[in-house]
Amino acid sequence: MRFKDNPLDFAPSRRTFLIGTGGLMATASLLGRPALAQSKELTIISNIANAPQREVLQRLAGEFEKASGTKVVINNMDHEAHKTAIRSYLVVGAPDICFWFSGNRMKSFVKRDLFDDISDLFEREKYKDVLGASAGAVTVDGKQYGLPLGGLLWGLFYRKDVFAEKGWTPPVTFEDLLSLGEKSKSAGMIPVSIGTKEMWPAAGWFDHMNLRINGLEKHMALMDGTMAYTDPALTPVFDKWEALIMAGLFTPNHTSSGWEQAAAALAQKKAAMMDLAGFVKYGFPAEEQAQIAFAPFPEITPGLPRYEDFALNSIHIPKNGKNKEGAREFLAYLYQPENLAAYLAPEGAVPPRSDCPPSADPLVNAAMESLKSVKGSAQYYDRDTDPDMAQEGLKGFQEFMVKPERREQILVRLEATRKRVFKA
Repeated sequence: MRFKDNPLDFAPSRRTFLIGTGGLMATASLLGRPALAQSKELTIISNIANAPQREVLQRLAGEFEKASGTKVVINNMDHEAHKTAIRSYLVVGAPDICFWFSGNRMKSFVKRDLFDDISDLFEREKYKDVLGASAGAVTVDGKQYGLPLGGLLWGLFYRKDVFAEKGWTPPVTFEDLLSLGEKSKSAGMIPVSIGTKEMWPAAGWFDHMNLRINGLEKHMALMDGTMAYTDPALTPVFDKWEALIMAGLFTPNHTSSGWEQAAAALAQKKAAMMDLAGFVKYGFPAEEQAQIAFAPFPEITPGLPRYEDFALNSIHIPKNGKNKEGAREFLAYLYQPENLAAYLAPEGAVPPRSDCPPSADPLVNAAMESLKSVKGSAQYYDRDTDPDMAQEGLKGFQEFMVKPERREQILVRLEATRKRVFKA
């Protein structure tokens, strides 16, 4: 999916703030490790569009080079061009480290044996202790094939001042969501702002409903193509979703507008809530961004553990790279809490590590706090499943939100696509 359609794929260049790091402390820590071979070179291919973020990576590379004696060469590619190039260079001419995406996009290269198993690095650095649910994003069959970088935690966003004025509280249950919808309409507001012109925002609602009703295991079975779209387990998902549609919770004519227009409606107090990630702030004037608050999507199945969409970019060691020892040492250095936080700050991404220092962005801090109670995470519909399946799914979910009476035809069509794509 192209960036102009989906902010998941790459950080907007408007994010320019930068925070300091514990570089000197981290360098001292690196010097305590076994010395790397002085003659070796480390090559990195990145796809970073954010200029301040590239600067942080270059600074960290320089510190690592000075401490280790290993020359670090970074080649930064255009984000879209990289999506094509990686399919070739992983086979011939692989770098020692490359940037990519977790979830299904990572799995496709793991299945082709093109990403190195770095479970040894996970064990050595005790990453599972600080990553929690995020470790699953880079895990295949119990082994780790990369490190999760910055992410987007999806949930409900609202204005603090509006909720305070109206005496509203964020919905905790499905019934609360319906009730708040009625209160919003009585106040002359759209309960939930959404723009599905690019289709992917509708998939976010499907993800949330399915994760809240069926849990992560069944959700991922659907994403992996081992569960049918006509499975009875999905009936309550679409029943509940249809109930929200029929109750008038969503923006009328939402197929004619994108997420930016939907976010602007929230900013302008025309809507009460929006299901999105932290980049919702770019729909707000800078002076009003402090009014934005975050709340998890409401519970639907009582007692079900909390699973969320936490869409993560990732970094990997290609199987055909030459300096795998040096690559592991560099990843360990980059992934120290202060360094990772500094690298993620310019794009406003949520750190997957629970021990990263606080961000200058309160929405990032709110997401980090919320992640502590998440038991497992998915990526997002179009990151978790096959691209051909995702395209049909996005069309189907958008259509359902406009014509819920077409549910049966939509699901039969999606099931036919699943059988074709996954050869089920």
